[in-house]
Amino acid sequence: MGNGSWSSALAKILTDNGHPIHWWMRSQEALEKLQSTSHNPHYLTSVSYNTSLIDLCSNLEEAIDKADIIIIGIPSAFVVDVLKGCPNNCFENKIVLSAIKGILPHENVLLNDYLSTHFQVDINRYGCISGPCHAEEVATEKLSYLTFASSNIEVSNETSALFENPYLHTIQSNDVFRVQYAAVLKNIYALGAGIAHGLDYGDNFLSVYITNCFSELQQFMDVISTQTQHHYNTSAYLGDLLVTCYSLHSRNRTFGNFIGKGYSVNAAKLELNMVAEGYFASKGIFEICEKMNYELPIVNCIYSILWKQQSAQLEFKKIENLCS
Repeated sequence: MGNGSWSSALAKILTDNGHPIHWWMRSQEALEKLQSTSHNPHYLTSVSYNTSLIDLCSNLEEAIDKADIIIIGIPSAFVVDVLKGCPNNCFENKIVLSAIKGILPHENVLLNDYLSTHFQVDINRYGCISGPCHAEEVATEKLSYLTFASSNIEVSNETSALFENPYLHTIQSNDVFRVQYAAVLKNIYALGAGIAHGLDYGDNFLSVYITNCFSELQQFMDVISTQTQHHYNTSAYLGDLLVTCYSLHSRNRTFGNFIGKGYSVNAAKLELNMVAEGYFASKGIFEICEKMNYELPIVNCIYSILWKQQSAQLEFKKIENLCS
């Protein structure tokens, strides 16, 4: 489910591995273009798909009904709107995988919480896909790694096996809550890395900034999750944070760079022309922490820049002091 760069990359991996898929897209124009040219007209346009393995679907309910495993790759801000017309039993007996690296802004919850409340999805039939991985490198078959996490390790093992191939290695984890929150936080911190670059900070500061972000992320992991037994996954936490903060492919870093250079949020959105999950996530995590009476100082600074129009220069002076 979804037509963005990450959904397109996942579709490429599965079809490269010979697995037939049902691919739902909201855009009828994109669907028809893919059918006629074997290319997605908007994302990862260089990828040629084996359309004989793809059942292109314009009806979401039908697409869900046909599949055994549902991969949701819609940006978090739009998930509720997309699913609102579906019957509440549509995911019954399905395995659901989240390819969303954000929280749902309407309720500030992870996808599994939303699906449990509104669609009765059992947590033991739910998993998530995380990095460290960029869609653009998957498209060119550069060696990449994906983390598959589920409270039910059988789900992690079954789903990860579908993706394993010479250019894509997989890691399994039962740490589904922390893996998801880590993906949310790393996008916020990557926005900050981009802001720092736009403000003309150098690599020396950025290395200290990312180190402090990782420390803050670890502390939040321990507070937010009640799961007592988990496999601490360095690739999904530190690896994903590093690649998102440093890579030029990172849309969150790019979005932040525009902000650091003085663009308004609206101007940065127009310039990027893609969804930067960290923008919405910064507000969601800030509000979650407010309810918990818990503070994430770096996240607070980034939230203040993006949502309260505070000076990026002044907020990063605060971050300098936090990092000293």
